[in-house]
Amino acid sequence: MKKYFLLIAACLFGLTACDNAAQQEQEQETTYPNEVIETIMTRRSVRQYNDEPIPHEVMDKILECGIHAPNGMNAQRWEVRVVESQKWIKDATEAYKNSVPADSPMAKQFEDPNFKNMFRNATNVIFISHRPGPCTQLDCGLMAGNMVNAAKSLGVSSVIMMGPIGFFSTEAGKPFLDALALSEGQELLICIGMGYSDEKPETPERKYSKVKYVQ
Repeated sequence: MKKYFLLIAACLFGLTACDNAAQQEQEQETTYPNEVIETIMTRRSVRQYNDEPIPHEVMDKILECGIHAPNGMNAQRWEVRVVESQKWIKDATEAYKNSVPADSPMAKQFEDPNFKNMFRNATNVIFISHRPGPCTQLDCGLMAGNMVNAAKSLGVSSVIMMGPIGFFSTEAGKPFLDALALSEGQELLICIGMGYSDEKPETPERKYSKVKYVQ
């Protein structure tokens, strides 16, 4: 009789273990219907990166996806510059730090022990400029969206920024703007920091209540 009960207990334990394994496997499976939606839903803005550079062939694909974004009348009134030079990033950051008043709220970021550069510590920086027109800000936003989602699908993290743009219109920032060699009439609008993530940001709350159907 004792052996009988032990056999039943072993079977029950085995079934429980199988159920737990099946549950864990199910939890690990994606809940998204396809890879595109999964990429969009799981992408996060990253502000800490390791020092690994992005290979050219990977960056080329990200840029290709960017310029295939829709734009008004296909006017393509934008230009893109990719900064890989760590010296440029370091020197621009030093010039930026020297231009920020010590008592300014912006100076607090320099106290962060993890601060590396003004582009949220990214190893590569993409600049998007536009020749201002009726749709150009929207065009550039769509381009940036394509780039960051393409980057996510390729294992590259990113953060879209407008804050650093103001620096390049100052006297201290002018040499770095000149180095981008934008065409006449082009104005910087967006910069995107990219690299390989050194953090795992949590999912921010999304306010679905702001979405309404009109029927």
